[in-house]
Amino acid sequence: MTERRLMRLGAFPMAGGHHIAAWRHPEAHARAGSDIDHWIGLARTAERGTFDMLFVEDAAAIRERNPELASQAARSTSFEPLSLLAALAANTSHLGFIATASTTYNDPFGLARSFATLDQISGGRAGWNLVTSASELEAENFRAEGLLPHGDRYARAEEFADIVLSLWDTVGHDAYLPAGGDAFSDPTRLKPLHHRGAHFSVDGILQMPRSRQDRPIMVQAGASDTGKELAARTADVVFAASQTLAEAQAYYADVKKRLPRHGRQFDDLKIMPGLSPVVGSTESEARRKFEELQELIPDAVGVGLLSSYLSAGDLAAYPLDGPLPDMPQSNLMQSRQQLVIDLARREKLSIREVARNFAGARGHWQVIGTPEQIANAMEERFLNGAADGFNIMPPFFPSGLEDFVDGVIPELRRRGLFREAYDNDTLRGNLGLAIPRHETT
Repeated sequence: MTERRLMRLGAFPMAGGHHIAAWRHPEAHARAGSDIDHWIGLARTAERGTFDMLFVEDAAAIRERNPELASQAARSTSFEPLSLLAALAANTSHLGFIATASTTYNDPFGLARSFATLDQISGGRAGWNLVTSASELEAENFRAEGLLPHGDRYARAEEFADIVLSLWDTVGHDAYLPAGGDAFSDPTRLKPLHHRGAHFSVDGILQMPRSRQDRPIMVQAGASDTGKELAARTADVVFAASQTLAEAQAYYADVKKRLPRHGRQFDDLKIMPGLSPVVGSTESEARRKFEELQELIPDAVGVGLLSSYLSAGDLAAYPLDGPLPDMPQSNLMQSRQQLVIDLARREKLSIREVARNFAGARGHWQVIGTPEQIANAMEERFLNGAADGFNIMPPFFPSGLEDFVDGVIPELRRRGLFREAYDNDTLRGNLGLAIPRHETT
């Protein structure tokens, strides 16, 4: 009898909450970005819900150039992810941890070593969310020349990812021998990397034992053609953004069909779109919760956030109750820009309406309802070729995550869609991912 396919879940906390005005909500923790006890509590809640992983995004810059708008956003404070996740790993036993790090503003050896260290600290529960960084504010902190063009960022990322994966492979299984023998290591199981490329030169061996899960998990979120190809070749998990079932199915099919040409199989990559749930005991209660959040958004903040993602100048210069203007393709997050533009055109939304929609989950799927209704929506996409699981993005914390764990998780379990308990002690094992078919030693 074939074992039933199970849904994979990631918890995606964000300081203050995913909704741009969440920090104003009385149940939110406005100072969450710098409160380690708050983060430990979220990790323990996610582990109580048997989530596969906790995902931390990052940008190495403030979020908003305009000081007035920046003063309205709790996301302006945040821990550096690898440091944060090392602390969370020490306070949990099964939950996996994904940290975001940029290929544009790091070097491969240092990053490979940092993630290998987190993986050892956590006992095989670490992963890297590869980003190329599309923020001009980040670029200004690292490069006098400004943001690299989209194609150049991805060319660098391709080489960067290959080096990191190769460095994790420089140390074979059981390369370091038991104490009491004549040697500390087996030189036949240490394979130095000798890389010369367009962007990097690397010679050496990573000074860390091989991971219990073979190597850390690779996560990506690219939705451009270049990004999808990189994910199909190197990623274990893709964090996607889709509004409709049809969009999600098209993205899922596109990425999965690319796997065979890289020698990979269908289940070697898990596609986990973002989902922002607003949970209520009744549908009307959930709607009331959502509308309360929406009423907390100042127009200037919502429109400013939308402007920054679309690279559209100041949309406040246009009539807010008029349509979104036509915009040329920018050098920033091109796929997310197109998703928002498509939503505005499809639903015939005004700038104000698009901004209020975007402020809730930044283009990710929002579901508002009872635990049963949210489980219904998740089940439809899971069973119809649109997702292998979801990254859960509550609008505010901690109660938004608690509502999902206490309400939606039991409903998913009742339907046989999600685990009752952890059955593995590594992130790769809990995600149901096989050991990669690569040159392990």
